[in-house]
Amino acid sequence: MAGGVALGRLTEERKAWRKNHPYGFVAKPETRPDGSVNLMVWHCTIPGKAGTDWEGGHYPLTIKFTEDYPSKPPLCNFPQGFFHLNVYASGAVCLSILSEQSGWRPAITVRQLLVGIQELLDTPNPASAAQGELHRLFTKDLVEYKKRVRQQAKQYPPRV
Repeated sequence: MAGGVALGRLTEERKAWRKNHPYGFVAKPETRPDGSVNLMVWHCTIPGKAGTDWEGGHYPLTIKFTEDYPSKPPLCNFPQGFFHLNVYASGAVCLSILSEQSGWRPAITVRQLLVGIQELLDTPNPASAAQGELHRLFTKDLVEYKKRVRQQAKQYPPRV
């Protein structure tokens, strides 16, 4: 069973999210087959920011928390093969605030994580590229990189 500290924090996070969350974002704990809620896994949607190449897309993200949360950061994953400079082929997000060694702080909330990942979409960090091929494309042919981002946005339309 998950640790009491993690579950207590996630219960509070869920309450805070339900009361006030950024427009267009979704963050819901997983529902188990028996109908119970699994607070340790959240299914989220991050909208692409208006005025960016990501606009129009609603990108699925899974957050997996461990019993060590909030002392340790959760794992955040887009679908496998997601096109972004700072996302591994597995879908794992490479972002400093998700790194225990660099930017993670226990005070970071689910809301801050999701807004930070949304910001990363349009402002990738070439110094922390997760995929060599995408790094080459981003640095050598930005027009093609942006074209592929816009194509991907069409693959993730809003859910009605």
